[in-house]
Amino acid sequence: MEDRKRKAVVLLSGGLDSMLAARLMIDQGIHVEGINFFTGFCVEGHTHAVRRDRRSRPVRNNALHSAEQLGIRLHIVEVIEEYKDVVLNPRHGYGAHLNPCLDCKAFMVGRARQWMEEHGFDFIVTGEVLGQRPMSQRRDTFPVVARESGAADRLLRPLCAKLLPPTLPERAGWVDRERLLGLSGRNRKPQIAMAGAYGYEYAQPAGGCCFLTDPNYTKKLRDLWGSRGERRYDFDDIMLLKIGRHLRPRPSFKLISGRDEG
Repeated sequence: MEDRKRKAVVLLSGGLDSMLAARLMIDQGIHVEGINFFTGFCVEGHTHAVRRDRRSRPVRNNALHSAEQLGIRLHIVEVIEEYKDVVLNPRHGYGAHLNPCLDCKAFMVGRARQWMEEHGFDFIVTGEVLGQRPMSQRRDTFPVVARESGAADRLLRPLCAKLLPPTLPERAGWVDRERLLGLSGRNRKPQIAMAGAYGYEYAQPAGGCCFLTDPNYTKKLRDLWGSRGERRYDFDDIMLLKIGRHLRPRPSFKLISGRDEG
């Protein structure tokens, strides 16, 4: 059993960092599969659906495109209902807007842990970089995610592993710590150079994939809760709030206008 090929599930967002984290594992002979959680708040695909000037561009799911380039299987898991408690009642509060980033990361790693256990995988990989995100990617918050998700030291962050205590995959020799990286901060030049060396295409490297980080969107969401007198939403609300310009001339009346027929 000790000689069997180890298996890692990677939280594959479709961004640059998670794709590179997966590649570092593949290069070490680890069997890698990706997992992507659909919360409803993802920006991807929205503008293409409603903007006429985007329709000539190719449509693609960035997580699927990343998995295709890596040559791995991707599992897309819908978590709209489960995710509501993260949005409405974040234990660690919100970021600059209505983004519950720390609770979100713990939730997704926790769901990945469940998947890992159900499918006989050994550890979880993320593309996090120390100091890259002010709320969720800090030295003091990394242990919070590991603890609250239940992943403990089966959570490996290959891009910044050398700056963190060794995890189980490193201590057990499943992966070679010396072949992992020690990246930190918000500078993406090392990752962009790596992507170029591998010949990878990738989504915008600065992120911005969640509408809950968008000030205009979250203003509309707060307005929705205020008009209803309670904090609740359903999937139709999520989608409608993405469309057009929202005006409320009176508390009981809302007008939505759009430039595009879609």
